[in-house]
Amino acid sequence: MILIDNTVISDDIKDKRFVCDLTKCKGACCVEGDLGAPLDEDELPIFENILEKVKPYLTEEGLKAIEEQGTYVKDWEDDYSTPLVKDGACAYVAYDEDGSLKCAIEQAHLDGKIDYIKPVSCHLYPVRITKYDQFEAVNYDKWDICADACTLGEKLNVPVYKFLKGPLVRKYGQKWYDELEKEINEMEPNS
Repeated sequence: MILIDNTVISDDIKDKRFVCDLTKCKGACCVEGDLGAPLDEDELPIFENILEKVKPYLTEEGLKAIEEQGTYVKDWEDDYSTPLVKDGACAYVAYDEDGSLKCAIEQAHLDGKIDYIKPVSCHLYPVRITKYDQFEAVNYDKWDICADACTLGEKLNVPVYKFLKGPLVRKYGQKWYDELEKEINEMEPNS
């Protein structure tokens, strides 16, 4: 376990290997699960503001779900998340030419339409953050649909924290990430 500021970071962040392999999973994380993507409260107004620019990227089903449920929902765990379409997919899912799933929000960002990348929780996956009164727990979330990502991460020898450098810096800042690297290097033999 690593402690930095008000975060408690699981050793899995340094020990597990992970690199998304979209050629294998086809973006299954956008359609699997019981809830939409978790959202921080500070992301809620962003969803309201970007909707018009994201609409052209949405599927008909996604747009209908957003019109009926709103740009975000309060889920059964009393947290905020993205709405889902009837088949369980995130309402913000889009499809590539090859049928792979992708994030409509991220595509709008890549096309220069919006500054917002995508929900922080999606950007950080396979890391999940649990908020407590005094701290945040930063944990690796093992999910069988990501088995190919674990295999590729092992093959390329990329620890989770290195794969997620950009998202972790987005969430906690460069100083926090630098401290994480320093802590890990001090823990690793011959580093």
